[in-house]
Amino acid sequence: MKVGFVSLGCSKNLIDTEVAIGMFKKNQYIIESDPEKADIIVINTCGFIDSAKEEAIKTILEMAEYKKKKCKYLIVMGCLVQRYYDDLIKALPEVDLFIKLEEYDKLWEKIENLIKKDISEKTNSKNSKVMPMLDQVEFLGRVLTTGKDFAYLKIGEGCSNRCTYCAIPNIRGEFVSRKKEDILGEAKSLAKQGITELIVIAQDTTKYGLDIYGKPKLAELLEELTHINGIKWVRFLYSYPEGIDQELIDLVAKNDKIAKYFDIPIQHISNRILKRMNRKTTKEQIQELLKNLREKIPDVVLRTSLIVGFPGETKEEFQELLQFVEEAKFDKLGTFMYSKEEGTPAARLPEQIHGNTKKSRYNKIMTVQKNISKQNLEKRIGKEYEVLVENISFDSKYYIGRTMQDVPDIDGLVFIENTEQKDILHKYVKVKIIKSHNYDLIGKIEKGE
Repeated sequence: MKVGFVSLGCSKNLIDTEVAIGMFKKNQYIIESDPEKADIIVINTCGFIDSAKEEAIKTILEMAEYKKKKCKYLIVMGCLVQRYYDDLIKALPEVDLFIKLEEYDKLWEKIENLIKKDISEKTNSKNSKVMPMLDQVEFLGRVLTTGKDFAYLKIGEGCSNRCTYCAIPNIRGEFVSRKKEDILGEAKSLAKQGITELIVIAQDTTKYGLDIYGKPKLAELLEELTHINGIKWVRFLYSYPEGIDQELIDLVAKNDKIAKYFDIPIQHISNRILKRMNRKTTKEQIQELLKNLREKIPDVVLRTSLIVGFPGETKEEFQELLQFVEEAKFDKLGTFMYSKEEGTPAARLPEQIHGNTKKSRYNKIMTVQKNISKQNLEKRIGKEYEVLVENISFDSKYYIGRTMQDVPDIDGLVFIENTEQKDILHKYVKVKIIKSHNYDLIGKIEKGE
């Protein structure tokens, strides 16, 4: 039987999809890239904010149309299922099997039971406790979907930060670290498959180790990853500001294999809003951290994410945030309009902001950041960077790659003029930047390279 997969949401979700693909492949199923030709379709959903939920429902309904043709079984898993299990069963009879996050340790058993029709595939387990299943699934059996060069490496599951706007703790439970030896074992396996870049992820990577070792172990883990044969670049994402300590900063400053890149979700800068969000840092602490990072690592790249329109955000507090963006000059910045999520403390707060106001504030932030990004990229013109070449343009005029300062699928690209038709795909090459756009760069390989 042929199996097609649709993975929605974040890179952490993608790893779960890759594990599921590995299970099917191990059991002699054929992986099919075109859902229309698949006997089984598996959808891994996101249920984080309204737009993600809408995308998931739309995708499920689209895939359900294929059951009128070839598809025999439609399976839905992931965060949306965890969050709305009972409602989905009632609303979507087209789905043959819903799998919650807490059932991932029995993922293959449930799939086999569905296909063999040995038991009812829609057994409800209302009272089961949300428990992240990290060591119960076969990470080593993952089938990578990210290409030949990089892979995500999940070091923890869930989140214990309890930000008032966020439903993740309700969906995926408290933060649980994976054992270091398991992570290193998976990383070595990825390196043997030819992966040269590891992207370390968790809901909050700075919390790694606290629950099982009694203290943060991210810096120690990152350093050990750089010693693995074949690994050239290591980067980490989602590092909350309060968890970035001097040990981590010093390691990034001195270790050339670790990207000098900090992805720091600060969400706001007004102390009153930060407190209402249940964030653990103040405006002053955030400013001091950014200053420290730029002093200790002069070429550091800083990325952040913000929320506009949080309940009670005044015009003055938004202006404070806008001014901060203008002054901080982040290299990369993403902004979200506050999404009222049921079950979260913020959803019960008074003074909910009107949608048009949120949209207006979003546009203002992104307009300012667009100009900052353009200015930052212009500073790269004339400089030389090591670039990982991952693709070639459809007209073959450009090779396409990334510097160590760019995260795949999130940040900008480097378009390399293909003047000499060199075969540099999946290689690291030195590229001189000759032009810049709002988010991307154009470069060339100097003769003799």
